[in-house]
Amino acid sequence: MGIPTVGISIVREYSEKVRPPRTVFLKWPFGHPLGEPFREDQHFAVLAQAFNALEAIQKPGEIWDLPFRWRRQQYLPPAWKSP
Repeated sequence: MGIPTVGISIVREYSEKVRPPRTVFLKWPFGHPLGEPFREDQHFAVLAQAFNALEAIQKPGEIWDLPFRWRRQQYLPPAWKSP
């Protein structure tokens, strides 16, 4: 078995070549895989989707394209985040 992992990628071509077990992809600038600086709501939204992918992706090498848009979206806090 092993330890389940999920990658957060901002360079899809690399993820396609490396083929990690599970990946979520965001079309965001280099150096910002979780989002804009100090945008905790954005960071938690990306992490929540990555954790969902960890459980949901069954086919090795699958990549989920996340729908988030850089600097143009509002985010709700995930259910698991305490106020």
